[in-house]
Amino acid sequence: MSKIRVLIVEDDPVVTAELRNFLQEANFEVLIAENGFSAERIWRSAGPDLAIIDCDLCEGGISELMARLRSMDRFVPVIALTGYGSMETAMETVRLGAVQFLTKPVELLTLRILIDRSLDNQRNHRAHLAEASRLGRHFLDPLLGKSDAIKKLRDSAQRAALSESPILIEGEAGTGKGDMACWLHQNGLRASESFVVLSCTDFSRSQAEIELFGDDGDGLVAKPDGHPSLLEIAHRGTLFLDAVGELPVSIQTRLLRLLEERRFHKGRNAKEHWVDIRLIAATHQPMARLVHGHHFRGELYSRLRTILLALPPLRERPEDIPALAASVLDGLSVTSTMGPLQLTSAASLALQNYSWPGNLRELRTVLERAALVACGSVLTERDLSFEVVSHRLETSGSDKTLEEVERHYIHQVLQKEGGHVESAAKKLGIPRSSLYHKLKQYRGDDPADLQHVS
Repeated sequence: MSKIRVLIVEDDPVVTAELRNFLQEANFEVLIAENGFSAERIWRSAGPDLAIIDCDLCEGGISELMARLRSMDRFVPVIALTGYGSMETAMETVRLGAVQFLTKPVELLTLRILIDRSLDNQRNHRAHLAEASRLGRHFLDPLLGKSDAIKKLRDSAQRAALSESPILIEGEAGTGKGDMACWLHQNGLRASESFVVLSCTDFSRSQAEIELFGDDGDGLVAKPDGHPSLLEIAHRGTLFLDAVGELPVSIQTRLLRLLEERRFHKGRNAKEHWVDIRLIAATHQPMARLVHGHHFRGELYSRLRTILLALPPLRERPEDIPALAASVLDGLSVTSTMGPLQLTSAASLALQNYSWPGNLRELRTVLERAALVACGSVLTERDLSFEVVSHRLETSGSDKTLEEVERHYIHQVLQKEGGHVESAAKKLGIPRSSLYHKLKQYRGDDPADLQHVS
């Protein structure tokens, strides 16, 4: 990674040398400009990360220079210097966008504190903008639509959002359980607090426990002092456990105690922490079956499903697809060079006639792919690529159950991908963990289903 670049705009060679030496010793790359014109040229060509500007040398005044510099990049923080200690000049530079001002002679330790603080604020601001942009592209309103199923879900979700009780979200893979959890948080009483997510499939047992509680349960491995657990980060906010059916039994026991007492122990010294969280969990697995098979604690299941929200699969609400597709395309239009994207009537009808085994996640993938291959801003039926179209046509009118059709199609995709689960999951538009789960279910019916899986 390259060094952080600091631009010094100063005509006094003594001050310039002092600042340059100080900053270079602190491992900054230093750029020097003796006047405003030189500052503009360097700003445009070198792209500084921060600028230190002497307000008293600027031709035409500090106002004009600040306006020109900020028009090129308004995110670069500016620290203003003044030799006369004029409060009016200082306040004017802050009004124009400077993050702070200092009088000469410069106190170097104070300058370093201001530089570090300004750069931290700059990084945080950029990260916030990136996160907002990411959510704007990917978040899909889980309650968008006019179907009876969505109307019923909307009523239940609105009541659930204002409750403090645990919520369990059930639904097939890709139905938008994560989006639903985010919606509940944003529309709940804790919307101004943190929303913390733990995907139970992304970590091993010990790693998940360390992330969630801060230690491995035995006190052998713990987060270093000063490194908070997810529970501590989520204090007064919302904790979302995705794929909660994958949670190891040992963690389930600690989580149950947390829900009952709002306390947990962390670290080798078993320090007790009190936390106030709203817990939301999601699962695509039949939880009752997991409880019956002693893979999930019944007491915890009862606590989690204090409020139960069941998300309908997309195939059961085709009348919602035009609105959902429009929402996805609106998000894609932000990064599209062709302007607003829209579907032809035939393309919209094709979307409604498709079975959507991957649900909303697959809908998003199909539309993203269509936007890439389309010749213009209007997406036609020919731009849409469905992985199971041919199979769907072959089985239409048959008396096979949906589960049989799904199983047969998964078997076909696995064969086509040479038994590689990861590539097959991508083709199906579902997480790898979901495909493994389905294959485990099929194992009991026909061991051949897993015979060549890798």
